Amino acid sequence: MPLLKHADYNPAFPFTNGHFQTIYPVLARRRPEIAFESERITTPDGDFIDLDWSRTGSDRVAVISHGLEGNSRRKYVAGAALALNRDGWDTVNLNFRGCSGEPNRLPRLYHSGVTDDLHTVLTHALRRGGYSEAALVGFSMGGNQTLKYLGENPDNVPPQVSRAAVFSVPCDLAGAAKVMGRTVNRVYMEYFLRGLREKVRHKAERFPELGLDLTGLDEIRTFEVYDDRYTAPLHGFASAQDYYAKCASLQFLDEVRVPTLLVNAADDPFLSSLCYPEGRARRNDCLYLDIPAHGGHVGFVSLNGNGEYWSEKRMREFFARLDDGTVQEMR
Repeated sequence: MPLLKHADYNPAFPFTNGHFQTIYPVLARRRPEIAFESERITTPDGDFIDLDWSRTGSDRVAVISHGLEGNSRRKYVAGAALALNRDGWDTVNLNFRGCSGEPNRLPRLYHSGVTDDLHTVLTHALRRGGYSEAALVGFSMGGNQTLKYLGENPDNVPPQVSRAAVFSVPCDLAGAAKVMGRTVNRVYMEYFLRGLREKVRHKAERFPELGLDLTGLDEIRTFEVYDDRYTAPLHGFASAQDYYAKCASLQFLDEVRVPTLLVNAADDPFLSSLCYPEGRARRNDCLYLDIPAHGGHVGFVSLNGNGEYWSEKRMREFFARLDDGTVQEMR
């Protein structure tokens, strides 16, 4: 029954507010100082994925996946990479297709259920670095992809993968889309949709044969409408609801065989009630669920001398306890 204690995260006001936790790191967090080495790899279908490496000379590597409309150099990705480097891990931070500053080559983009690209990056990293061990780390959409990857076909996961940690994960895509459609979340929706609209416009111009209808694109205000008009048809789904049903990681959690930390704050303004899968954690000894009272969405702010956020500390602790066999003491 891996439901974890989280009493060590007790932020002071105003960080007890989920919206403040969500917005503060974007606006005010200092960018972690870390040097990246860039690499472009070709995918099996002839597209490309851009990677950012951070190496320590380790024989262990962590693959880090960012969130919706993010990229491999966002502050939360860099913070996780730096924390892992400090503990002797190399990291490779992937950019989803179209998120590295250059449009990708094919009609497809990225979405919450993409796992083939994660597998491509993971196997490339293992082959290039000759690593004996690997970890997967994901945030928000990247967390959903990670959990789906681990559970949808566990026999396909390379044996080197020994652990995972994911944060602020919309495990229930349909429910989370409804939550995001609320008026209180309008500012977040506009932030995300701004970039998504530009990607659709590029696809319509680059691939006129797709017949993408841009009428009313700027008036779209919810994920469900956007996904129904663009994400679903571009990626072979019948509708937004079909996409959500097939790609939500919630249904794959029972099959996760790798020790995995899932941290979703109770005050996350993006998540639905089903994004807190306590029953599935009780059934699966490999799923360690942590629901701190505060943290917002990809927040978990800590104001300290080393710039490390609580989520990074929690990840490091989880990985360290897996190494020394004391992970049960986190409960």
